Amino acid sequence: MLYFFHPQMNFITSIYVYTLIVKTYLNFYRMKKTLLSLVAALVSVASFAQTWTLDKAHAGVNFSITHMMISEVDGSFKSFEAKLTSSKADFTDAVFEFSADVNSISTGNDMRDGHLKSPDFFDAAKTGTITFKSTSVKKGKGQSYTIVGNLTMHGVTKPITLAATIKGPVENPRSKKLMMGINATGKVNRVAFGVGTSGATLSDDVTFKVGGEFTKD
Repeated sequence: MLYFFHPQMNFITSIYVYTLIVKTYLNFYRMKKTLLSLVAALVSVASFAQTWTLDKAHAGVNFSITHMMISEVDGSFKSFEAKLTSSKADFTDAVFEFSADVNSISTGNDMRDGHLKSPDFFDAAKTGTITFKSTSVKKGKGQSYTIVGNLTMHGVTKPITLAATIKGPVENPRSKKLMMGINATGKVNRVAFGVGTSGATLSDDVTFKVGGEFTKD
């Protein structure tokens, strides 16, 4: 038992000192409880968040733009990276991260590819990487999802929205690891990102499709 009274203290002073000590203990207890809750939450997130690795053999980054208002020119980026982190089976808390090397752009015409890499468009020598990171993933009906995130292209960052289909997870019969697949489509205004200028030769809007299989680490 703790004794907080001193023989030379009067009654009022003793009560005051006792009250201060009790308040100090209570504040310490509350702080300790808050810190323990925070640590538990961080440990929980670290324990359950799982990383999924892209299978590049079953993935692609493609785009299409209208030429002279009458035909479509298709292209792709041959070099890209992507990863997925999620702790939920339905991927509604997932974070998708993606990057593409502008120098790997391919439209089936070397002269056109070189022009796209030039300062007239992507200026690949200065801004040679396109990146995307999701900020929210919302599940719709069935396998439909809406993914919102930030796209950085030509040194400009803007939010974009993707319509996605997510399938899985399923178990790979050979490796016994879990796999999932995603296909996402969207549209960006290239001029808003400073990629070229507006005109009749090329449409301002570029449609794109990205997709791939991911394996749970």
